[in-house]
Amino acid sequence: MTKAELVEEVARAAELNKRDAEVIVETVFDSIIGALHKGEKVELRGFGSFRTRERGPRRGRNPKTGEPVDVPAKRVPYFKPGKELKEYFTESPASPAAAEGSVAPASPVTEPAASSEVASSPVGDGGASTQSTAEGSGEESSSGGSTI
Repeated sequence: MTKAELVEEVARAAELNKRDAEVIVETVFDSIIGALHKGEKVELRGFGSFRTRERGPRRGRNPKTGEPVDVPAKRVPYFKPGKELKEYFTESPASPAAAEGSVAPASPVTEPAASSEVASSPVGDGGASTQSTAEGSGEESSSGGSTI
């Protein structure tokens, strides 16, 4: 789904014109981005939470030349799906959602093991296995968060 499709869906569901729906969608996105920029976490009950993590400096490689490059430390956003969202995708095909015509995966979605692939992903956190690492190391901001 694109942002334009999301705006259309909000306009249809709320019986608004597209301009008003676009303002709503932009406001939600700007609010999430602003909270993350301030170091807060954003929790949308039933959907998931957005947070930031600190990535330390590392030694990388220029893919074109193979030359070593120093990559500076940075903050990266990530999303952790909520319980209800996870359950929606791990339901069995005989569930009510599957009977209503929605497509459910043939097998449950498994969470990847903690690996360098999970640690390097700027968007996903790979599940609960990396959450304890972030919470235990003090990487998460203590400035509270936004809960909707």
